[in-house]
Amino acid sequence: MARADVAARALLRAFEITTVPIDPYELARRLNVVVVPQELDDDVSGMLLRRDGSCVIGVNRTHSEHRRRFTVAHELAHLRLHRGRPLILDTDTRVNYRSTVSSMATDREKIEANRFAAGLLAPEALVRGAVHQISFRTVDELVGVLSGKFKLSEIAMTYRLMNLGIISGPGQ
Repeated sequence: MARADVAARALLRAFEITTVPIDPYELARRLNVVVVPQELDDDVSGMLLRRDGSCVIGVNRTHSEHRRRFTVAHELAHLRLHRGRPLILDTDTRVNYRSTVSSMATDREKIEANRFAAGLLAPEALVRGAVHQISFRTVDELVGVLSGKFKLSEIAMTYRLMNLGIISGPGQ
């Protein structure tokens, strides 16, 4: 099992979370992380700022609710798994951004953060349980029902189902 999966499961277990939808804002609050919706360039979904033991997640308030939820979970992954990247300031501050580039998952940390976010918001056991409990005729119907239940975008749910081996591809 990948480190991101283990970390997401551990966080859910630590806070005894066993039902969906999982609230990444509440998890952030429990971890003493402040989440601040803000005006960001459209290609920036969010960022994590760590400074002097405090953490703030900035999330693009113009993005959809599902995207903001995934972004907060993604930034929590950076907090739990990655040391961060230096930001050139006059203080010792580290920052991670989530942007259109990171959503394409082209670097190892972003891939890992996306995997953590998916595992946090759509835990494998809960996804598999939900698949067995609902009736559906097509993959698109399955994705639609599950994306509503887990409060993920349909594209994020499609990737989650593919990565879990439940479906082979969109509409398949």
